[in-house]
Amino acid sequence: MEVENIKGDVFLPTGVKKATKRLADNNAMQIDEESPLQQTKQRSLNHQAKRQKNDVRKISVPPHRYSSLKEHWMKIFTPVVEHMKLQIRFNMKAKQVELRLSPETPDISNLQKGADFVKAFLCGFEVDDALALLRLEDLFVETFEIKDVKTLRGDHLSRAIGRLAGKGGRTKFTIENVTKTRIVLADSKIHILGSYQNIQLARRAICNLILGSPPSKVYGNLRSVASRLSERM
Repeated sequence: MEVENIKGDVFLPTGVKKATKRLADNNAMQIDEESPLQQTKQRSLNHQAKRQKNDVRKISVPPHRYSSLKEHWMKIFTPVVEHMKLQIRFNMKAKQVELRLSPETPDISNLQKGADFVKAFLCGFEVDDALALLRLEDLFVETFEIKDVKTLRGDHLSRAIGRLAGKGGRTKFTIENVTKTRIVLADSKIHILGSYQNIQLARRAICNLILGSPPSKVYGNLRSVASRLSERM
């Protein structure tokens, strides 16, 4: 004897059958339509949040640079907006300079260049020197402290800073001219702006001065190395 499979809704009235089927179809449609839509929206939001984070650079301003930033703001604002085509503002609440890509920015790398330019100025470099970071490709800023070379405290640290500066800043100017770099002495921190090779030359001379070498010996070594490099070029 053959047994037939009997569906449960056979015993329901006709109106109830249709309503049940319609409800089941609607539920199936909702699941099919909403799930991919929600995934797409979430993916879009994640991408947008990530993009916004990557499209902004924030540089904290040290308290002693507020007045200088205010004084030279137009010199900083003009090249960043007109040449780099970026958006820039000073966030008074967070005490940060914020840079952002704009629809007219021709190259995404301009954002990093603009951030390096502002950071160099806040380290203590002149605006005209820091502008070289926007114009040239192979320039960098390197920062290190005297304690990274030798642990000095009290009067020993003060004497080391004095040796680096020289009488009337003569030693610092000599190193800058020979190595074609710019140097900022900010207490025990030293910032050097220049090409990679020139930064290494200047750093070696500064480290020798910190370790106690006489300035005349450091000058002689610098000039001999610089002349050899110029001959290679």
